[in-house]
Amino acid sequence: MTYLFPIFIFLFGLAVGSFLNVVIYRLRTQENALKGRSCCPYCHHQLAWFDLIPVVSFLLLGGKCRYCKKNISRQYPIVETATGLLFLLIFLASRDMAQPDNLQLIDFLFLLAISCLLLVIFVYDLKHYIIPNEIVYPAIGIAFAWRIFEVFPIFRLLATRAGETKNWASLAVQALGEGGAFGFPNPLVNGAVAALIASGFFLLLFLASRGKWIGFGDVKLGIFMGLFLGFPNIFVALFFAFLIGAIIGVILMGARKKGLQSEIPFGPFLILGVLIAYLAGEEIAQWYFSSFAL
Repeated sequence: MTYLFPIFIFLFGLAVGSFLNVVIYRLRTQENALKGRSCCPYCHHQLAWFDLIPVVSFLLLGGKCRYCKKNISRQYPIVETATGLLFLLIFLASRDMAQPDNLQLIDFLFLLAISCLLLVIFVYDLKHYIIPNEIVYPAIGIAFAWRIFEVFPIFRLLATRAGETKNWASLAVQALGEGGAFGFPNPLVNGAVAALIASGFFLLLFLASRGKWIGFGDVKLGIFMGLFLGFPNIFVALFFAFLIGAIIGVILMGARKKGLQSEIPFGPFLILGVLIAYLAGEEIAQWYFSSFAL
């Protein structure tokens, strides 16, 4: 039975990835992703259910529309597979998900929702060189709500210790001081300060270059990154985002596909940085401080 959970999560991710492809396409056309049947973008023929089986339909059709024979973008099976693998990775990285308690389940669903939004941003920015507000604002809202949720233990602490003291002010200060990291008293403050630093850094780059080095969408994405990752993971994400971006830029220039003045979307690199920081940020930060700290 235990082995069925990862299989189910992966298949569920494939199905969600199929929906994310619809979201990515209809964001550009300003259509409602929740209304109307899917159709071929070329001949506009309405697709049957057997044309929409994630990955399988693409392979069976040989990557061509059943009706007009035009090539189907490889984006569709790639996004579906990436969503399935990301869902599986989140599942495997979570603890005791075979028999989760309520908090673990909420945490898992939160991560799945965030991963969907980041996948849409990744692909959309890669294709259209813009981070859509319709996606980045919900991502910020969910990350902020999660930070608020993480502060809930403070209120439980107040409730459990209320009979021990009448000094509510000192009790509140004590509660807010628990669970801190890097000198920040609670997850909400930790995330807020990290968001301010990340978005402020991107804003300086945006203003200094007048939008040539970085887009304003990256400034908004920085708010999400800080809220979601906090300290020290935000620094890990930024480091790897710039490192990967520099490596890819050099490769593209070496292949003469991009020049020094060419525009390269930075959102995908930031999202790769977020993924690395979420999976291994604390370990990387601990290794750095233990190896290089004075």
